[in-house]
Amino acid sequence: MFFQRLMWIVWPAFLVAGLLEIVVFAVVDPQDLHWFGQSVEMSRQGVYTLAFFVFWIIASVSSALTTLLAMSPFEVNRCPLPAEDRPDGCPKQGACQ
Repeated sequence: MFFQRLMWIVWPAFLVAGLLEIVVFAVVDPQDLHWFGQSVEMSRQGVYTLAFFVFWIIASVSSALTTLLAMSPFEVNRCPLPAEDRPDGCPKQGACQ
């Protein structure tokens, strides 16, 4: 289930990052970029690569938040340990789940 959820996050974020890359750099020339008043000292390909990964990270955070908010209360509140392995004082010590 973990890898399935990971793909729910990473794959749409990858597609969105690619789309953002196309849209942003259709309008902006990487050689015209400035960072804190200084021109960016990277090649165009370097700027494209860095921007893609920044877009991918931002889109991944958005997808991860969506996946987190889509979880059911059962998934959020379930205890990861079997009932017999739960420590003393655990509120779910005798629970069947």
